[in-house]
Amino acid sequence: MLSNKDIVIIGAGHSAGQAIISLKQKKYPGKITVIGDEPWYPYQRPPLSKSFLSGDIDRERLYVKPVQYFDDLNINFQFNTHVERIIPEKNIVQTRDCDFSFDKLIISTGARPRKLNINGASLKKIFYLRRINDAENIRSSLKKNKSIVIIGAGYIGLEVTAIAIKFGMNVTVIETQDRVMSRVVSKEISNFYETEHEKNGVKFIFNKKVVSFKGDKNVEQVVLSDQKCIKTDVALIGIGAIPNTEIVNHTKIKTDNGILVDNKCCTREKDIYAIGDCANHWSSIFHKNIRLESVQNALDQAKIAVDNICGVNSIYDAVPWFWSDQYKFKLQIAGISEGYDKTIIRGDKEKKSFSCLYLKNKILIATDSINKPKDFIQSKKIIAEKIPLRLDNLTDPKIELKDLI
Repeated sequence: MLSNKDIVIIGAGHSAGQAIISLKQKKYPGKITVIGDEPWYPYQRPPLSKSFLSGDIDRERLYVKPVQYFDDLNINFQFNTHVERIIPEKNIVQTRDCDFSFDKLIISTGARPRKLNINGASLKKIFYLRRINDAENIRSSLKKNKSIVIIGAGYIGLEVTAIAIKFGMNVTVIETQDRVMSRVVSKEISNFYETEHEKNGVKFIFNKKVVSFKGDKNVEQVVLSDQKCIKTDVALIGIGAIPNTEIVNHTKIKTDNGILVDNKCCTREKDIYAIGDCANHWSSIFHKNIRLESVQNALDQAKIAVDNICGVNSIYDAVPWFWSDQYKFKLQIAGISEGYDKTIIRGDKEKKSFSCLYLKNKILIATDSINKPKDFIQSKKIIAEKIPLRLDNLTDPKIELKDLI
């Protein structure tokens, strides 16, 4: 039987939204307080660089549930409120104006964009993308201006690139590495996306750093490490994210690229959980701690934390997955390719439908699928169960992966 205990959720993003839904599904009887530093109910972030940025969906469709759903809940929402610290030994969460007591605490503070701290970084029309307001401001600039420099060729940078092209802008992408998405995909996948972007008019500059911005009030030039200057009307910076862990400073809760949690999403303080982008969890699949920035991770960890709060012994052992939409190409990634010793291409690059399989000691550890959802779906189970694949027919797309185990 569920006990009547108060829960505080810090952060009001996607993982917090799922935690609320799960608690209500389990008919949790205690008081629930949600403290968020934005004015919105929990919403989805992936569309901010995709369909919301393009204008294909409106703000209402970002929410994880319709507004009426949250209005009808008996939940104490604290909007535009910043948590200054937590005091675990007193079971207190402190904001500037109020203290909130808790029996159980869920930290879902997410992450923030990594800033580029160089001369000129405070000029106007230099953007980061993380929140609704960011996306709305960027969309407005894309409509009103002719050129943009995008710094960072990761998911965010390339997704915004595709939207900027849709708005008819001249786009230059600057990347410190030698290819796009170099940290997460193989050269074959990188080359495919680079080629498709170039076909749409995108200019890439690799192996260069941005050392400063120039302009009067607005950014006008981006200066590279070789002193080359690129004129632009707008700049977007997408160089990664930093987990928001500061509120556990000066507590016994440990951090290391995120708040460290076990496979139940619990910190070393037994009544305090951390979920989503801010959490660094133990993975039984990869036998190490990993921090993931993905919707799947946020949702699954929220469900696991709520299970354990409600007395259901649940372990988090899901295969990570991610996706990216660029033009008409959907990239779906299952697993983590770090440490692979072999790649195999399945499908037809010319038909824009193929997969890259990553193997380590003949075991599938990750799959990148472009417009090939069956490979993506079947890979998740194979990766989770660490099933050896027959390599002889692995390149034949007519044979499904599930028939090669």
